[in-house]
Amino acid sequence: DPEMTLLTYLRRKLGLTGTKLGCAEGGCGACTVMLSRYQTHTHHYAVNACLAPLCSLHLVAVTTVEGIGSVARELHPVQERIAMAHGSQCGFCTPGIVMSMYALLRNNPKPKMADVEEAFHGNLCRCTGYRPILEGYKTNSSARILNAFDCKLCFCFLQEATSLFNPADFTPFDPTQEVIFPPDHGHMVKFKNMVYPVILAPAFIPELNNVSHTADGVVFGAACTLSHMGAVLKKAVETLPPHQTEVFLAVLEQLRWFAGLQIRNVAAVGGNIMTASPISDLNPVFMAAGCRLTLMDKDGSRVVQMDDGFFTGYRKTVLRPQEILLSIEIPYSKKFQLVSAFKQSPRREDDISIVTAAMSVTFTPGTDVVEDLRLSYGGMAATTVLAKKTANGLLGRHWGEELLQEACSLLAKEMTLDPSAPGGMVTYRRTLTLSLFYKFYLTVLQKLRLQVSEHSGCFSYPENIPPYLSCHLQAVPEGRSQDDSVGRPMMHLSALKQATGEAVYCDDVPLYENELYLALITSSKAHANILSVDASAAEKMPGVVTCLFADDIPGCNATGPIEHDETVLAHRQVTCVGHIIGAVVADTQLHAQRAAKAVRVQYEELQPIITIQEAIAAKSFYQPIRTIQKGDLEAGFKQADHILEGEIHIGGQEHFYLETNVTLAVPREEGEMELFVSTQSASKTQSLVAKALGVPANRVVVRVKRMGGVSGGRRAGPPFCRLLSPWQQTKTVRCMLDRDEDMMITGGRHPFYGKQGETTPPVGFLNSGKVVSLDVSYYSNVGNSMDLSASVSVSTLIRNSYSVANVRGRGFLCRTNLPSNTAFRGFGGPQGMMVTESWMTDVAQSLGRPAEQVRRLNLYVEGESTPYNQVLDQITLDRCWDECLTRSGYQERRAAVDVYNSQNRWTKRGLAITAFQKMSIFSVCVCVQAGALVHIYTDGSGLHTKMVQVASRVLGIPCSKIHISETSTNTVPNTSPTAASASSDLNGGAVQNACETLNQRLQPYKTKNPKGSWEDWVSEAAYFDRVNLSTNGFYKTPNLGYDFETNSGRAFNYFSYGVACSEVEIDCLTGAHKNLSTTIVMDVGNSLNPAIDIGSYFVFSGGGGFMQGLGLFTLEELHYSPQGVLLTRGPGSYKIPAFGDIPAQLTVSLLRDAPNQKAVFASKAVGEPPLFLAASVFYAIKDAISASRAESGISGPFRLDSPASAERIRNACSDRFTKLCPPAEPGSFTPWSVQV
Repeated sequence: DPEMTLLTYLRRKLGLTGTKLGCAEGGCGACTVMLSRYQTHTHHYAVNACLAPLCSLHLVAVTTVEGIGSVARELHPVQERIAMAHGSQCGFCTPGIVMSMYALLRNNPKPKMADVEEAFHGNLCRCTGYRPILEGYKTNSSARILNAFDCKLCFCFLQEATSLFNPADFTPFDPTQEVIFPPDHGHMVKFKNMVYPVILAPAFIPELNNVSHTADGVVFGAACTLSHMGAVLKKAVETLPPHQTEVFLAVLEQLRWFAGLQIRNVAAVGGNIMTASPISDLNPVFMAAGCRLTLMDKDGSRVVQMDDGFFTGYRKTVLRPQEILLSIEIPYSKKFQLVSAFKQSPRREDDISIVTAAMSVTFTPGTDVVEDLRLSYGGMAATTVLAKKTANGLLGRHWGEELLQEACSLLAKEMTLDPSAPGGMVTYRRTLTLSLFYKFYLTVLQKLRLQVSEHSGCFSYPENIPPYLSCHLQAVPEGRSQDDSVGRPMMHLSALKQATGEAVYCDDVPLYENELYLALITSSKAHANILSVDASAAEKMPGVVTCLFADDIPGCNATGPIEHDETVLAHRQVTCVGHIIGAVVADTQLHAQRAAKAVRVQYEELQPIITIQEAIAAKSFYQPIRTIQKGDLEAGFKQADHILEGEIHIGGQEHFYLETNVTLAVPREEGEMELFVSTQSASKTQSLVAKALGVPANRVVVRVKRMGGVSGGRRAGPPFCRLLSPWQQTKTVRCMLDRDEDMMITGGRHPFYGKQGETTPPVGFLNSGKVVSLDVSYYSNVGNSMDLSASVSVSTLIRNSYSVANVRGRGFLCRTNLPSNTAFRGFGGPQGMMVTESWMTDVAQSLGRPAEQVRRLNLYVEGESTPYNQVLDQITLDRCWDECLTRSGYQERRAAVDVYNSQNRWTKRGLAITAFQKMSIFSVCVCVQAGALVHIYTDGSGLHTKMVQVASRVLGIPCSKIHISETSTNTVPNTSPTAASASSDLNGGAVQNACETLNQRLQPYKTKNPKGSWEDWVSEAAYFDRVNLSTNGFYKTPNLGYDFETNSGRAFNYFSYGVACSEVEIDCLTGAHKNLSTTIVMDVGNSLNPAIDIGSYFVFSGGGGFMQGLGLFTLEELHYSPQGVLLTRGPGSYKIPAFGDIPAQLTVSLLRDAPNQKAVFASKAVGEPPLFLAASVFYAIKDAISASRAESGISGPFRLDSPASAERIRNACSDRFTKLCPPAEPGSFTPWSVQV
């Protein structure tokens, strides 16, 4: 089948499910496998199986994660390292990362650390923060990373640093023991459900793969892969005189950041040219260098030059219909010719460009007079363009300040963009054309060996700093039994299975006989009445069994996690793009998806409300509008020495769990239904499915083995799980959303707009910086239904680390026509705390005081009460703050930052320290309960990593005797969601309760035989005495009961605290930034498992953490059109942090001697708290921007919305270049995207 991909073949035909489907566009690396091909020698390379047509793999050997090792057989060292180094959390991405590393080692058994990092450019992980993966695999590298295990000499206090694993335990890697492969490879295509009449694989055509060296340059066949081209050019650079390799170096610089290695291994240079992308990384270089292309058809060949006439329009070239591109000649550079290439993208690694540029200048021999100049840009028009007017205007000029000023003036006039241009960021893109030319200008000055006073502008990115990691754990008390694992680093119990691909996720469940597939029919309009739905064409298509619409729902069509204000299927009206209208059930996924696209829906469009500002203008709010107030606002403002206004917008965030939403519905006898679902709340999913089916909940069993990432997005199960098989309960039905579907249909983190003051002054403060009065309003973009938004808004109002005597906070729920936003790690807290830190920063800047002093002055202290009237006890915020200042060397860093900034004009460093106070558990009493079912068998017992540790301590047995069982509604009913950082507290309490009951039953046998073993007490005594060895445990958080209306009662059981200090470096010309260092100090009580708790900060425990916060505040950006269409629907356009985004230096400390007697074994919740600590990076960026603005004579508070993207950073660094590119007047154009 020419349309079958290698991934489909592996998973559906061979049953090899270790290779995962994460995005279907080659952007996440979850499907990475190794191909092996023999030409003159065997070559191994990693590829994306989701893009590889099976028919292109003739004579190619394919190796999957199952082929290199297994738990039952033997683990490969690559699998073992990632597991033992705690580099696998949810585990969905792990097989792909394993295979990327394996392919690297097959070609290079002793790679440098740079090779390891490059190998992972095409892999994403939402759960680990990447550092433990690199820490594990650095043991395969010839270079070494400094970490606490290697070196404890960086600061004197680091001698207490400890390691989470011992590399000496790893099995050595022996390259001589690997399997020997025979031959070959093929071309990659992403089908996107399209039908291609002819598919050609050019990999076997010799003429298209030849490489030859000529007198003028190197000729590459059009089918040469980018990896091969890079290898040839690298060799040329090493052997040729430097003046001949300027063009080659420019190509290599672009290849360095071109997609991931999996793509470069198969993407052809000819394909890159012929797709004619206006944001191509390589075409500007080819154009600036004047590369020659050989074209051929059946009548002969011709040679054309890549110049301003080659691209004739968007995605069009001069090639005639029957011509093909045969080869490209990349020329040697000439003496006195200098060439540079630049790329600016939202993320450094594996990202599409915002603007690319290549520039070539040739000087009259022996002078600095411009003889020839070519300036080529991508991202500034519908095609790659040459700035010919600018270049011609600079010919004959000396390379100096006058030329620079003239060039910028000419470029600003020539490189214009329509304010509505696709891709948006128009002002930024225009400014980049000037900034990148300035970088080229400085680079050329350096190469000409002229004096350069502003050398910091030459670098495209801040230079790399050797990575460093330090962990400071809590000491395990002396004398504790080695069998007691509580407080010790313990590997994730599923890590080994995840590393071998043997861990079973929902879509890995083997196909049932006659299984059907369901595909969704979704709305293309944000707000419209449905006039008609025509499914006749779909019903006639191959494999289609039926089409489902609202009238086919046998039970109730109304649904929702709390308020039933949603529909299973839209009825008469749609209220967002992606609103599910119906579904197609067919024999295969491909047939179902094609049929779904054939359904025709006619609409009567209504005016949508998309943004928070539109909702405010239309007064489109859900009720109630929550208010929390304490003290006397008016009196506080009278007391204040200063009044300050401010506002900030915090963008939304996509959960982007690597495993998209999936459900498998299996009918059972007597109308029962068994569901395998990726959900955080099995019981809620059970009740909603039963409601839609019109059956009692006891007829529906929901099973959850494991999930490939969560973060709150699976609180009520996938919306489509409620319509699987309601039409007929005789066939198994499966549905797994594609990445673009998942992002379009489901909501994410709420965008927020925070504004200080409405009817009263906003922030009042004293000359000391002490805030005495605050009036703030929080507006959240809720979407088209309430979901959990009311609770999210409450969380926003009450989360705060600072004491303000007189405060009023109001939460407005904006009803808009977007998919309903929902729970996300932090649950509104990060947005609220970002608003708080924004005005706190403004207070410090307006007074000219150090921000850390103002923050420290306002922190909560023991005995103070919160705005919800809860008195704080056992507060450790001050201890965390002081320890973080010490561990980070804050004062020394601040002095060094100031010196650096005084010496560098175009790169600036910033430093910030932020704190947080996080409430424990849900604020809704009904949620703070949990159950556990524990069985003791005569050969072992059953339960998840931390829960196993709890059971191990209570029962007094090794963890090896305890087994994990999946979550299922027929074993433990009425479960609370695994959310709000509550899982360890609630479930741990329930497990403790159950195990203590079992202990009491076993105690007589332990007393009778004190020297006996566990087996003696259980199987030889209690079992024969007919003792019940199974029990239900239950736990509820005591003494909670807050009343929002009266603002009274105890809202929370306890609080978690943490402080982070971060240092960054920004490129003021492009807005790029580098995270230089982060120091974190956290109060987690007595840690149950340091490997997981440390993991929650620079790693992610179950789908969130510090790096997720880093994405929220600095990188991840959802773009919506003014019509409510999500424009960022996959890893190609929506960027989560990658390996290169982790702080270069990282210190994580767990506060010692801070037990919490209000939770299991004196521990604290750790899932959500670390996310907000990444705000320290945001405010370090803002600090660096302030230093840049000071160079232009600008001081005082300024607005910086979140995320602090490269665009926002560059635009905020106001300078002479930004002044040449003023933004268009708002309201004078229709923007490509809007701030929702």
